[in-house]
Amino acid sequence: MKPQFLVLVVDDDILLTDILNRASRSSFPEATFIQVHSSTEAKKYIEDLDGYGPKLVLLDINLQDKVSGLDFLAFLRAYSQTRFLPVVMLTASQLPQDIETAYTFGASSFTVKPFSYEDWRVYLSNLRLYWFETVTLPAIRFHRASN
Repeated sequence: MKPQFLVLVVDDDILLTDILNRASRSSFPEATFIQVHSSTEAKKYIEDLDGYGPKLVLLDINLQDKVSGLDFLAFLRAYSQTRFLPVVMLTASQLPQDIETAYTFGASSFTVKPFSYEDWRVYLSNLRLYWFETVTLPAIRFHRASN
């Protein structure tokens, strides 16, 4: 059985998970993608976790939500359980101010969304090589937030 590598995807593109799942079959088969479509959903998802959760977050800056991806990143860095959770910005933006702001808010890296299916396969292969094979990630155990 292959080891699982849970990736939380915070992006309002409803087709993204399908692309990630198809492209990852050959490029990153250990990955399982859980997608939420807004910062609000992502925050609820994180607060409801109990036990082990995602090992990586793919986060879009521009969400069709009143709360941006950068606001969610600020939440992750301020929340004690997720301050060490790697966050890869995955966005269409290439604006220098977005790149600088993402790193200022604590992004682990900043990447631009691929355009073609083949580019997605390469992207996921590179993601796998670095985040699954190369680095050692902390074991983050989540505890459900009390209401």
